[in-house]
Amino acid sequence: MRADNRGEGGILALVALILQRKHRDSERMVKSAVIVIGLVGAALLYGDGAITPAISVLSATEGLAVITPWLGKLAVPLTIGIILALFAMQKHGTAGVGRIFGPVTLLWFVTIGALGAVEIFREPEILLAVNPWYGVKFFQIHGTHSLVVLGAVVLAVTGAEALYADMGHFGRRAIRLAFFCVVLPSLLLNYFGQGGLILHDPSAAHNPFYLLAPRVLLYPLIALATAAAIIASQAMISGAFSLTMQCVQLGYSPRVTIKHTSESEAGQIYIPEVNAALAVGCIMAVLLFKTSTALGAAYGIAVTGTFLMTTVLLFVVATTWWNWSVWKAGAITGVFLVIDLAFFGANVLKIPQGGWFPLVIAAIIFTGMTTWARGRALLMEKQSTGGLTMEEFIESISRKQPARVAGLAVFLARDPSKVPSVLLHHLKHNKVLHQKVVILSVLSEEVPTVPPDERIKIEPLRDGFYRILARYGFMETPNVREIMEYASKSGIHASPAETSYYLGREELIPSKDGSIVWRWRKKLFRFMSRNATSPARYFGLPPNRVVELGAQIEF
Repeated sequence: MRADNRGEGGILALVALILQRKHRDSERMVKSAVIVIGLVGAALLYGDGAITPAISVLSATEGLAVITPWLGKLAVPLTIGIILALFAMQKHGTAGVGRIFGPVTLLWFVTIGALGAVEIFREPEILLAVNPWYGVKFFQIHGTHSLVVLGAVVLAVTGAEALYADMGHFGRRAIRLAFFCVVLPSLLLNYFGQGGLILHDPSAAHNPFYLLAPRVLLYPLIALATAAAIIASQAMISGAFSLTMQCVQLGYSPRVTIKHTSESEAGQIYIPEVNAALAVGCIMAVLLFKTSTALGAAYGIAVTGTFLMTTVLLFVVATTWWNWSVWKAGAITGVFLVIDLAFFGANVLKIPQGGWFPLVIAAIIFTGMTTWARGRALLMEKQSTGGLTMEEFIESISRKQPARVAGLAVFLARDPSKVPSVLLHHLKHNKVLHQKVVILSVLSEEVPTVPPDERIKIEPLRDGFYRILARYGFMETPNVREIMEYASKSGIHASPAETSYYLGREELIPSKDGSIVWRWRKKLFRFMSRNATSPARYFGLPPNRVVELGAQIEF
């Protein structure tokens, strides 16, 4: 958790931290490798996000079978109903529900810890399991079959990737205190308690968790487990929303609809597109696998893959940002790598049994992210090549003296040094310019947030032209109306009724150049571009003040 990007955690925050360093030409391959590793980890996290609500809620509702076998048949439909309700409430925000998350989670951990402690008291012999020699003997006796068991053991440590990704929401100190004071002791007590139960009653192995509780407490425990499962699912869903916003700002995803559900908490967002996709993925997972045991085979590969990618990036951060020697960084991350590789290797064995599911999701996400990043870079390169600079354009305007009309025109530009094509089209077809013309560039920085006093830079040019650079971090959503309010206070006076926003709408035409694979990816990029949220909606522009001019671009 020391490897944070200004307080933000998560694998993409790590990538952004590494990319902040200026890399020499000889290090370009390292930079590319870091990006690929980060995107693979992020893609696996989406696979994780599609399974976590499914396995969490399904494992909770399966407790009904312990009460009466026929009730177990309700686990799947009940799980689907809870998942649908969970995703339906996302649009209302989590502020209200969040008030009960803390107390419910605390009650959950205290309860499972107490249930385990009772069984440990009955069977104190289970505490001998702290001796690692039993683990060594297990591997000696069972050989390769031990790897299958190790693939299930990893389910006891899942959630660490979510803790790291949520660092920006809760803070490093709060997470450490909660984990070491409440979570870890409660989990250890419960797992040892389950082991103690099986020691004196081997038949309890089919569901040792629920059989820890007296029969009279089963219904309340199932209700509490379901509530805890919803909370765990909510953490993963919120993480997917934050991850998507990071992808958009860092240029690995097309624009999406980002709705802020809290006026006081900036991190509470809702993304309808991601919400719908995760809901479909979760329901598919429940219908395909039907039991939490079967889902466990699918779950491990996504989590361990994310662990592995994060450890590799930690090594890069240690050697570049912390100035550790390769030997020191390698010695520490090497310990993690041994554990990560053992868990990952064990879960690779489960790919045929279900591990393929998150891998398919991750492959689709990874293809989309890399296609968008590559297509966007090529498109910007094509538009920038041979374009007029602002200085050349203003010089031309001063010579030709086109008609000027009252008001303020704002033209959004990707490259602040070049004239946006929409401005050239406007002048070519309409033969007029506004008295005041603003070239606005919204730039994404590889930091979570940009301080307000560093965010907006206004540069007066001449002849009524201005250049505005607005910088936002990957955890922030740009808002053009806020930018223009700041500009108005800084001397670019114009009422909202006299301000027009000009946007370019590009019709992309894929050329037949390049390999078959690249031609296919061009079509995918065009599809993603056409279905992206419009700039007017994304940047919060007033709909009745927006003018769009279309252009065809072959790429």
